[in-house]
Amino acid sequence: MTAADTDRAEPRTALVPDSASGRRFDAVLAELFPEFSRSRLAEWIKSGDALLDGKPVRPRDPVRGGETVSLDVVLETQTEAVAEDIALDVLYEDSEVIVLNKPAGLVVHPGAGNPAGTLVNALLHRDPTLSLLPRAGIVHRLDKDTSGVMVVARTVPAHTALVAQLSARGVHRQYLAIVVGALVSGGTANAAIDRHPRDRIRMAVREDGRDAVTHYRLRERFRAHTALECRLETGRTHQIRVHMAHLKHPIVGDPLYGGPLKLPKGATPELIEALRGFKRQALHAETLEFAHPITGEPVRCTAPVPDDMQHLMKALRDDAKAAAGAAR
Repeated sequence: MTAADTDRAEPRTALVPDSASGRRFDAVLAELFPEFSRSRLAEWIKSGDALLDGKPVRPRDPVRGGETVSLDVVLETQTEAVAEDIALDVLYEDSEVIVLNKPAGLVVHPGAGNPAGTLVNALLHRDPTLSLLPRAGIVHRLDKDTSGVMVVARTVPAHTALVAQLSARGVHRQYLAIVVGALVSGGTANAAIDRHPRDRIRMAVREDGRDAVTHYRLRERFRAHTALECRLETGRTHQIRVHMAHLKHPIVGDPLYGGPLKLPKGATPELIEALRGFKRQALHAETLEFAHPITGEPVRCTAPVPDDMQHLMKALRDDAKAAAGAAR
């Protein structure tokens, strides 16, 4: 292992409180060093990098209270990918986090068929130390063809805190979606989601799936389509796309869940062209709000609606005006 593959964290010590007497070492360690995940702390206990009064102990060994716990560890590379000079639209940045506006078409993680040219590759070029974090600090993802705001952790404490916020449903995530059908009201989709039983690429509503909740409300209603504000309470794969398709209002342009093209009667040529030419799901992560992982101060970032969705909404709006004028 080379120096480029590791980074030694600053040594840390803490005193075990008397009130912890009799408790397991691993549980006390997690409370004393909450900036690190439990899995990482467990590895350091096993490797002897987490010591109790200067001696290695087992995770289940009880503490007495009053001992000194010390951590002197090396952070190893967690993300193996090649750094690439890919432009990023950064909305907010400090020493702990990066908030960015991901364009549609950019894959988040390298994988089969996408070994390079991803957001991870771009992040490693901007900040090489992100290689020391799982997934280069990415704590939540957007689908390739979903645009919008994402947050990336830059340090281990920030990563641990943001993952905990997401798990506790403490992160506000608001999306703009253009769906098929003229809805008359908002609502909540509360339907569990898991892998489709036959098509492994797709997700599906399933009784035995993981709980999934999406709140939606009307932003703008057109003749045969609706622009919705969707708020995620949970964060399952393809959640909004699956929920809206389940409600029989699939997202426009969705290649997996969208179904055949639907045009309103007497649609304008501009709308027909716009709908036929929209080749991705009309879904944009518009607003992200969270507590800063270190300071606790609220951070709120909004990504502007991309040009292709603005063009589609204008065509829908103009079509509605034209139909209203013809009816007079």
